[in-house]
Order: sequence, then C-alpha cells, then structure tokens
Amino acid sequence: MNEGAYVQEIFGIPFNISNDLPGLLAAIIVFFTMFWLSRKIQLKPTGRQNVLEWIIDFTNGIIKSTMPSKEGSQFGLLIFTLFSFIFVSNQLGLMLQVNVNNIDYIRSPTADAMTTMTLAFMVLLFAHFLGVKKFGLKGYIKNTYLSPVPFLLPISIIEEFTNFLTLALRLYGNIYSGEVLLKLIYEFGKSFGAASFIAAIPLELIWQGFSVFIGSIQAYVFVTLTVVYISQKIEKE
Repeated sequence: MNEGAYVQEIFGIPFNISNDLPGLLAAIIVFFTMFWLSRKIQLKPTGRQNVLEWIIDFTNGIIKSTMPSKEGSQFGLLIFTLFSFIFVSNQLGLMLQVNVNNIDYIRSPTADAMTTMTLAFMVLLFAHFLGVKKFGLKGYIKNTYLSPVPFLLPISIIEEFTNFLTLALRLYGNIYSGEVLLKLIYEFGKSFGAASFIAAIPLELIWQGFSVFIGSIQAYVFVTLTVVYISQKIEKE
C-alpha cells in the first residue's frame, strides 16, 4: 500500500479509496460543470455557452492539427472528455486537499502513478484496437511494426513501452511534485511562527498559480499525444 493511501476491501476486491474518491469527485465536477454550461443552448452563443464551445473548438483543434478531418472527427468527444477530466484532476489538489491521520482522502487523482498509468494504458489499448479494427490483424502488424522496414521491429516494440511510460509518468511527475512543494511551503509556514507564515503566503500563491499553468499544459500534452498515438495506428506509415 502506498504511503498516505487507504485501501478498503469490498466483496473481497481491494479499492484504493485515496485514488477512487478524488477520481470520482473529479468526474462529478466535470459532469455538472458541462451540464451547467450546456443548458439553454442557442444558435447565437452567449455567456457560458461560449466557454463550452471554446473548449470544444480547442480540443477539436488538437485533433485537426494531427489527424485528417475524416479520421479525426470521430474522436472529438473522446478528446474533449479526456481533456476535461485530466484538467480538473490536475487542479483538484490545488483547490481541496483532505488528509486525516496521514491518509489522503482528497487530492489530485493524477498525483498518483496508478491513475496516470491507467489512463495511459486505456489510451494505448484503444489505439491498438482501432488499428486492428481498421486494417485487420495482419495489416495492423505490418503498418505498426514492419513499416517502413521490417528490421525496425525491435525498436517499434520498445517504443510501445516507452510511449506508455512517458505518457503516464510525465503527467504523474509534474502533478505530484507540484503538490509536494505546496505541502513543503505549508509546513514551512507553520515552522517559525508569524515570520514564516507571512513569508509562506506569497510563496503559496505564486506556486499555486504556476501549478495551475503546469496542470493545464500537462492536460494539453496528454491529449495531444493521445491523438498522435491513435493516428499512428490508424494511418498508413
């Protein structure tokens, strides 16, 4: 069990509450935010509808920059949902952290490697599935591992593992390190009385602002690489 994690068995199945609860909370926030933004849709967008359409245009732009419109149009909802969830997950620990008896109940879900590795595995497995669906198993193997030349097969296989690790650990490392530094600043603020508390306030605010920026960039990078990996499997080399 990870330090600071709480694992509970339900019907004999272990659930890491420290991962599942913040992940569920992030999903609920995304759902109700998008539900609120999408009420009273008008032909001429105003107010909150503009925000929703901006997010949709932004994620569609990521797809269009990497994949032909004919192929990419089917992934609009996937990338929109993935970006929204990861963005909220990255920021959750900045808005709210709940730690009781050294056990984390609420934090950024993406500050745990198991969460980011699950997301990365899901994305890459889906990409392979799409490749097999489009080309058939034989054509998928030829396009993915034997093109442009067969002797690159070992490198292509290694690349699958490195894609998984970099996609997962880049997101995890950035969010986890940001939260660790926030905790260190918080502990510093309590260490030396009023002087350290006053000094910690601007440090906390500056780092929180920087963490919002980093969390946004990492959500963008994750979905961009998702589109890249999918395009590699469904387009001919």
